[in-house]
Amino acid sequence: MADTTPAPPSLRALLSRRDLHLRLVADDDLAPGILDRPVRWVHSSDLADPTPFLSEGLVLLTTGTQFGEATAADYDAYVGRLIARGVQGLGFGTEVVRDGIPAPLVDACRRAGMPLFEVPYRTPFIAVARAGAEAIAADAYARRSWSLAAQRAVSLAALRPDGLSATLAELSRQLDCWVGLYDAAGALRTAFPAGALPAAAADALAAEVTTMLRRGTRAAGSLDAGGRAVSVQTLGRGGHLRGALAIEASDLDHEARSVVTAVVAMAALALEQQDGLGRAIGTFRAGLVQSLTTGDPTLARRSARDLFGPLPTAPVVVALTPPSALRSTALTEWLETRAHEQRGELFFGRGDDGVVLVVPASARSPLEAIAERFEMVVGCSAPTGYDEFARALTQARTARDRLGTPGVADFTDTARAGLLAALGSEAAHAVAVGALTPLHAHDRAQGSALLVTLDAWLAHDCSHEATAQALGIHRHTVRARIAQAERVLGRDLSSFAARAEMWAALRLAEEGR
Repeated sequence: MADTTPAPPSLRALLSRRDLHLRLVADDDLAPGILDRPVRWVHSSDLADPTPFLSEGLVLLTTGTQFGEATAADYDAYVGRLIARGVQGLGFGTEVVRDGIPAPLVDACRRAGMPLFEVPYRTPFIAVARAGAEAIAADAYARRSWSLAAQRAVSLAALRPDGLSATLAELSRQLDCWVGLYDAAGALRTAFPAGALPAAAADALAAEVTTMLRRGTRAAGSLDAGGRAVSVQTLGRGGHLRGALAIEASDLDHEARSVVTAVVAMAALALEQQDGLGRAIGTFRAGLVQSLTTGDPTLARRSARDLFGPLPTAPVVVALTPPSALRSTALTEWLETRAHEQRGELFFGRGDDGVVLVVPASARSPLEAIAERFEMVVGCSAPTGYDEFARALTQARTARDRLGTPGVADFTDTARAGLLAALGSEAAHAVAVGALTPLHAHDRAQGSALLVTLDAWLAHDCSHEATAQALGIHRHTVRARIAQAERVLGRDLSSFAARAEMWAALRLAEEGR
């Protein structure tokens, strides 16, 4: 916490009260900082095992009546139970039942590292308990006062021109810890203090935040980022997350969480307000895409220059995402960030059936990053100039629709696969299978090989001799089988059109298997 917030009540603070006359015993063997651990309450008990009735963080007072004829082992067991329960210190009231503190108890506390202090006869236990209660109440009041002051400070910061950044900076100052804001794509947008998080921890945290945001549901939790505990809270509503707020702290008390809650609400509101501006910019980008499809880039180039920077230099590659990407806030914010960082190297805008992307033909890495990061298909055209933008967009759409798994689909590869590859739709496959069904049925019923023979005959330019050699049969057998296939199909295969149609059917049926 910040230096302006008081430390919680501790055993050291209790021992420093001169009016209580408490005396620490064997303090030379205590671990560093053990006296500064927060104390939640002061309680008294003379039970041999009071731990079932204690809570963690207590200071226990006793007069020692439970020890009686206890052995050294009994003292060790007693102190061990207190340590296991989380008792912060043990106060022994002298001159009530015993003169001084039993030496075996001193030894047991020294061995276990338990702070042991004497409560003299003139100091009643109730006075020690009241002092603890007053310190706890004062601390609670101070924390509430700090929380109200901190919330006021972050509210005032939100009124500045750079309201969101100022609010996060003030939160970092109030909590005295690192604070980072991530956008919807999981990229670190701003952080205070800048560079305070080591690179390894920053990378681990970014990966965890990205995973959290991809789920699309509101969430909050503590993450381990390279050995550092970080609390993360998503921003925005479920299904439309706007980012996440990360704080390098895992154990915030109620008052600190109240301040964080106020900042989360302000940040979410600021991001929602920016969303309206983002929609307006998105509409403008979509208009520029439509302008490019007319084949005259002059208007788009002139309109984009001042707001987004120059369009990528031709030759360019035009790419297209699936339609679902139009609803991805994470993709839009990622693209906005990349386009701002690499002005003139990336342009994008909303199209009719996906996000349209334009990159230099020699710098296609953003397309590969999108396909991998957002697990989607990105179809891209062959290199082109802006005067052929509409045709390039059609190429990108064709390539996208041909690839079924996430990745970059290149139209050049699609074209190289042949014209029939572009016809490989479910409907085309169904028609092809239907055309070949009579041959399949005849071969199954008669044990013939008409389909195999027809396929080989067409592949060998309808040469009976070449087909016979390929199948290892006589050319007259080939001739007879082709004639039989014509009768089964009800087709005359002497024309080029009929032969081409059957060859296409064979290829499309094979493509669909």
